[in-house]
Amino acid sequence: MKKYETFLFDADGTLFDYDMAEENALKTMFVKFDITYTNAIRQKYREINAEIWKKYEKGENTQDELQTLRFAQLFGEINVDCNAEKFNQQYLAELAKGIFLIDGALEICKKIAASNKKIYIVTNGNLSTQKPRVENSAISELISDFFISEGVGFRKPQAAYFDYVFSHISQTDKSKIIIVGDSLSADIAGGNVAGIDSCWYNPDGAANNTDIVPTYEIAKLSELGEFI
Repeated sequence: MKKYETFLFDADGTLFDYDMAEENALKTMFVKFDITYTNAIRQKYREINAEIWKKYEKGENTQDELQTLRFAQLFGEINVDCNAEKFNQQYLAELAKGIFLIDGALEICKKIAASNKKIYIVTNGNLSTQKPRVENSAISELISDFFISEGVGFRKPQAAYFDYVFSHISQTDKSKIIIVGDSLSADIAGGNVAGIDSCWYNPDGAANNTDIVPTYEIAKLSELGEFI
């Protein structure tokens, strides 16, 4: 098995349990704004949010547009009169508190760091949410640096995003770098564009119905131990 010196990790859905952070933030905000919250509403929000994020990855909307549009669409769907921009601002503050880790995330990061290998986080998202989540997490001291799309000015899977990352990390040999992530369209496609190996974290065993081909596929983060 090939060994790597530098690991680029996606954040949400790979190291961080975004689903839990999202649910906690949504519940808090619906109570605060006196709006009835149900599992059906959460599912509708997730569908809307996922579709808007896909458009963001393709460059069809901006970060600012994404943030407000998702709640504007949701409130329209459930017939609620609420200021989407105000709701989103407070939602992001709640979301920033969600620093729950995926099972095995802390362990594999410790193992990589103990082997004197480098860990970087590469994530699409906004600074106000992602920065405190990373900095206040149990893995913060194990990470050499993190790159948030809003701060970088480009997003995964754009080549310019990875060019920026490569210019700010110590590793210059791309053959020694691997990107690990749960998103085929952002992480794996980004790795392919950047010319580095990739590992698709696929804990649910989802089918790959795209033409995006990862170098490896794993169901548990502990499997990364073979690459250290």
